[in-house]
Amino acid sequence: MVAKDDYRKLTGIQKTAIFMMSISEENATRLFGMMDDEEIKEVSQTMAALGHVSSDVVERLFVEYTDQMNAAGVVIGTYDSTERLLLKALGKERVAAIMEDIRGPAGRTTWDKLGNVSEEVLATYLKNEYPQTVSLVLSKLKPDHAARVLSVMPDELGMEVIMRMLSMEAVKKEVLDGVEKTLRQEFMSNLAKTQRRDSFEMMAEIFNNFDRNTETRFMGQLENRDAEAADKVRSLMFTFDDLIKIDPVGIQQLLRNVDKDKLGIALKGANEGIKDLFFSNMSERAAKILKEDMESMGPVRLKDVDESQMYIVQIAKEMAARGEIIIADASGEDQLVY
Repeated sequence: MVAKDDYRKLTGIQKTAIFMMSISEENATRLFGMMDDEEIKEVSQTMAALGHVSSDVVERLFVEYTDQMNAAGVVIGTYDSTERLLLKALGKERVAAIMEDIRGPAGRTTWDKLGNVSEEVLATYLKNEYPQTVSLVLSKLKPDHAARVLSVMPDELGMEVIMRMLSMEAVKKEVLDGVEKTLRQEFMSNLAKTQRRDSFEMMAEIFNNFDRNTETRFMGQLENRDAEAADKVRSLMFTFDDLIKIDPVGIQQLLRNVDKDKLGIALKGANEGIKDLFFSNMSERAAKILKEDMESMGPVRLKDVDESQMYIVQIAKEMAARGEIIIADASGEDQLVY
């Protein structure tokens, strides 16, 4: 029997199994439909081994779930999770087209999307087109954006485009549609594919997801081969210790969004400064409960600590990307003054 006092010892998969057993068959079926075969197998095996679960445990589970949902941070959307969900319902080619469109510039129409392309990129593409085509495209942009694009074009082409725009007459719909189609197929499609992240930023993200031993091993080898590159990757990395850069209000926001069990495991391997940062931003009762839970865990594997810390770091970075918290940079420009 899973007793109320054992709730804090439940694993994530056990909580999932209890949750699935507690909701209607219709909703459980819909959730199973969103899982892959391995996830279904793991949840099903856990459900079969549950035995009797007390109503207190079920109640506590749903209270925790409700609290997390109220924090508005449990559901975290990413390109990868969106693509996986779409693939379950749509064909690969259709999903590829949708994701390509999503990853490209924002906007409902091609002209809206062009408005979110930087002037340098757009000018580089348009300088190879006929002046008449360029003038048509710029006429569809907002004046301030069109001005920026013209300002970075070669003077001769820019002046030719201005003269064409001054003498431009009404454009037939089929001509406009043809230009829009070409832009969508040749420019927007390639733009979505070629927009690449900085290689050092990408590598820093990879290093962030290494366990400690692997990170130390590869960072040491990188330092031997290219010390400057190693320093740049290290400067772009964001680790669990870097959470100290988040102000108290941000830490409180973060606390509402993270799984408390994983937080306890993560703090088991944290330095005293990070522990104090989290405990000082909890209520006295919540801090006491978390400390007791951490003590009752006993020794934990370093691998579990690393995984829990990476989970919390990822939540923090996603919240920062959405503007929900601020992570101060090394320059101090993002530090807050109270």
